[in-house]
Amino acid sequence: MRLGRRGLPILVAVVIALTAVPALAAVALTRVSTDPYTNTASQHQTEVEPDTFSFGSTIVSAFQVGRVFGGGSANIGWAASVDGGQNWTNGFLPGTTGVANPTGPFSAISDPAVAYDRRHNVWLISSLGIRSNGINQVVTSRSTNGGLTWSNPVATSTTGNPDKNWIACDNTTTSPFYGNCYTEWDNTADGNRIKMQTSSNGGQTWGPARNTGDNATGLGGQPVVRPNGTVLVPMNNANQSQIRSFRSIDGGASWRATVLVSSVSRHTVAGGLRTSPLPSAEMDAAGTAYVVWQDCRFRSGCASNDIVLSKSASETTWGSVTRVPIDATSSTVDHFIPGLGVDRTTSGASARIGLAYYYYPTAACSSTTCQLNVGFISSTNGGTSWSAATNVTGPMSLSWLANTSQGRMVGDYISTSVLPPTLGGRAWPTIAVATAPTGGLFHEAMNVPTGGLPVSGGTARASAAGVVVAGPTSAAKQAPAVTRH
Repeated sequence: MRLGRRGLPILVAVVIALTAVPALAAVALTRVSTDPYTNTASQHQTEVEPDTFSFGSTIVSAFQVGRVFGGGSANIGWAASVDGGQNWTNGFLPGTTGVANPTGPFSAISDPAVAYDRRHNVWLISSLGIRSNGINQVVTSRSTNGGLTWSNPVATSTTGNPDKNWIACDNTTTSPFYGNCYTEWDNTADGNRIKMQTSSNGGQTWGPARNTGDNATGLGGQPVVRPNGTVLVPMNNANQSQIRSFRSIDGGASWRATVLVSSVSRHTVAGGLRTSPLPSAEMDAAGTAYVVWQDCRFRSGCASNDIVLSKSASETTWGSVTRVPIDATSSTVDHFIPGLGVDRTTSGASARIGLAYYYYPTAACSSTTCQLNVGFISSTNGGTSWSAATNVTGPMSLSWLANTSQGRMVGDYISTSVLPPTLGGRAWPTIAVATAPTGGLFHEAMNVPTGGLPVSGGTARASAAGVVVAGPTSAAKQAPAVTRH
């Protein structure tokens, strides 16, 4: 994209035809973006780490394009559908890095997250701008036409050295804080101190960075907003041995102390794949918060990870951790990098959930033998029971993926958006899918399931019983806080 006179965005984008990607797909896939850049600092053609958000029939995804080994990417790409996933338009943010059009101040950019502000009718992409001097900044790009064109980014953070930002907005018209948007990040210059900022004008300006009530440290917080305006932020603690949560009841003017959701029992994913137990969080129509992460507590000897779920309807206490029953605990499968979606028109015993994730069929593998796949599973009763799992795509070899200082990469996180039944009711994860490199180039690009995935539910019961690994594993206890942009 480039900017025309007076800063008005002129669309330079591609409408992606609904052509299935062959090769790996167990489910037909539509490619929605490909890395177009040739800068020498990046690995081309790579796209990683997508987030998605939907409102009405509009779905917007954002992701890194042209991954840099040491951190970040050449630019942030976006893909948008205004007709419930049937057709897609894509482009790249302006004003960010040296390859953007127009160019921007950052040497690289990372950690995209998407939100929609209903009150101000604006789509927002929060990103982490990386400077060559090592001092980074959270910035926010805005779209006022359904995610089809984007402004130059505006400064969000103005102090510290941020990492792992996320964004959410209050879209409930009866909320006392309707139209507030909230950005979370952690300050690596202060031991990963958690920071929260608030905007009340559609992301044009942002208030001061505030600590939690207990000055918590951590990373990977994902704000979700209840219908009453309370903001909950599930997060990792600094060494990723716990999932914790904190809240604001006054529109972000202050933030309460963190409370424990659960300890994390962590199996180290094989093959040198970049992954960690970052949470993926969502909210239903009644104000129940859902958080999932990868965890080995149900596996003998912590031999592999399941995806596990905890819920909260009270804001301050969280329910028992249940295992999403993708396969038997006796299986060899390792599951990781979950992306949770909840239909925000549903709630409670009728809440519709879609969950995408990556997995290895055999956990005990190596960098040359691991086979990476994408799976999907759904529930129509708030996670009480689940459908049979679907293999979306794979297998992929790890050597097909962008390399980073922390391992081969599809993303530190992914995301799923679930549309309501009135708009087709399908789940829409955006996923990084790779084929074998050729001619010195990777082929790792952003895809969506053609036509979306059904949210059908099923009879496989979730359960909190059968925990065999209690508390954080020794690896989790000893894991240092890491910068993960």
